[in-house]
Amino acid sequence: MALFMVISGLLFVLLVCICTALLRWNELRYSKKGLPPGTMGWPIFGETTEFLKQGPNFMINQRARYGSFFKSHILGCPTAVSMDPELNRYILMNEAKGLVPGYPQSMLDILGKCNIAAVHGSTHKLMRGALLALISPTMIREQLLPKIDEFMRTFLCNWDNKVIDLQEKTKQMAFLSSLKQIATAESTSVALEFMPEFFKLVLGTLSLPIDLPGTNYRRGLQARKIILRILGQLIEERRGSEESHKDMLGYLMRKDDSNRHKLSDAEIIDQIITILYSGYETVSTTSMMAVKYLHDHPRVLEELRKEHMAIRERKRPEDPIEWNDLKPMKFTRAVIFETSRLATIVNGVLRKTTEEMELNGFVIPKGWRIYVYTREINYDPFTYPDPLAFNPRRWMDKSLESQSNFLIFGGGTRQCPGKELGIAEISTFLHYFVTRYRWEEVGGEKLIKFPRVEAPNGLHIRVSSY
Repeated sequence: MALFMVISGLLFVLLVCICTALLRWNELRYSKKGLPPGTMGWPIFGETTEFLKQGPNFMINQRARYGSFFKSHILGCPTAVSMDPELNRYILMNEAKGLVPGYPQSMLDILGKCNIAAVHGSTHKLMRGALLALISPTMIREQLLPKIDEFMRTFLCNWDNKVIDLQEKTKQMAFLSSLKQIATAESTSVALEFMPEFFKLVLGTLSLPIDLPGTNYRRGLQARKIILRILGQLIEERRGSEESHKDMLGYLMRKDDSNRHKLSDAEIIDQIITILYSGYETVSTTSMMAVKYLHDHPRVLEELRKEHMAIRERKRPEDPIEWNDLKPMKFTRAVIFETSRLATIVNGVLRKTTEEMELNGFVIPKGWRIYVYTREINYDPFTYPDPLAFNPRRWMDKSLESQSNFLIFGGGTRQCPGKELGIAEISTFLHYFVTRYRWEEVGGEKLIKFPRVEAPNGLHIRVSSY
């Protein structure tokens, strides 16, 4: 017994020595003169575990130790983290000057190397042009909003006297609504196979790129293969048909002279995946959290409902929400912005250096990521008095939306191109939800807000007719 204890003690000491040596070696690897201060964690894994588990507290603690610009190693790559508002604006506004999108390898592998978040230069211009043509105000007004209204009207039927998982419902809503806009005729037939694979793809994008069985990364890669097959088959079937389709896929596939943004099949598929991915995360989570905040703030709900009832009173029951109805939804827009700010749906954006560059007096090597961490700006008391309060009225002052710290939808040339489409979707969802139903929470489920805003056990509500 004594011998066993001695051997165990020696093994423990040896393990501690090896761990200490590995940590020390990894710090020495990134001790080049001129780098920002900070820690790098373990080889390969870096500080990803601490970053994902501790979330904002990890960032706040590192800032307290090293200042607003520090180094780390997260999501598989050495990273300079900026929590400085002025530097963040400079980085976002100067992409061409040695900076390109720097999304994690897992996201690039799973979303595809042709997705708009990964490309830059002339390719980004082509992809962004194709995307903007799909979600222009004219397209929203004439093509997309009628599809959104029809979908929301049907999707929100028969919720009366039911307990529903709001998180699950808003996920389905965001995905199915986007799919209907992309491939209207086929959306119902492909949704059953497509949807579960898409959810696996989403989870895989924010994971370490370690291709082992059982990992979210492996599941994401496998889901991508299935989605490529589904979309590839869909494109082939449309090519074999003489029928014209007035949806996003139909526009992307057009080969006539009116389509200035002609893409290859691979580019079309990655564009579709990107549209689904970017819209899904923001629309589903913002919708869920808006309902949550409205439940917790009855006076805000009363004001929102009054705005939508006024719109409804001008219409017959069967009349849809139209483009001209969106502009009067000023308080609804304020609720959406305040929900996005307080819940912090997007924590920041990543860039990558294409050459060695100097930022804030530090030298950032070529190939490093720069994490423009914008979360804390959302809680700046100088910009947002009483920042932890849910107060949509603050957004009724239009100047707040145009101020330089407004980075809820990104910034610079990479500001979210689908901002207005997402707002139209959430507004239409809220319109039919608050004019048809009242609700109460059941279960009091826990919410977490990093790295994604989610309710691990769902967010259940009991719905009744209004």
